[in-house]
Amino acid sequence: MAIREIREKGDEILYKKCKAVVKFDEKLHILLDDMYETMQSRDGVGLAAPQVGILKRAVVIDVGDGKIELINPEIVEESGEQTGSEGCLSVPGVFGEVTRPNVVTVKAQDRDGKWFKITGKELLARAFCHEIEHLDGKLFLDRVIRFID
Repeated sequence: MAIREIREKGDEILYKKCKAVVKFDEKLHILLDDMYETMQSRDGVGLAAPQVGILKRAVVIDVGDGKIELINPEIVEESGEQTGSEGCLSVPGVFGEVTRPNVVTVKAQDRDGKWFKITGKELLARAFCHEIEHLDGKLFLDRVIRFID
């Protein structure tokens, strides 16, 4: 595993839409492992492939309950509402209040290509939304209600 460079705001790759993962091979497994190690090294709770310069629909998340890997994720259900603080490893030192769904169900593939569904509440729901938006070339800054000093 290796720690990869995190792309920061202004890097054009962060604003591009990612392509679906079609090969579930060792190269993907290395990417996922590296992403997780990179995220942990920066005390993050989520990291999307474009944040390390790869335009693939792959995300890793860990809100304290263990590693979650989402390949080709899509939100299939959401409910409720929450407003809370968000930051981003690609926008260091910037935090803002963002409104997101309180409960989110995601359909995705695992590292071997098997489809599954997972439901997250509160922080996990927030992380799902935040990271999946990265795959569509969006940053949380577009959703900020107010910035936090």
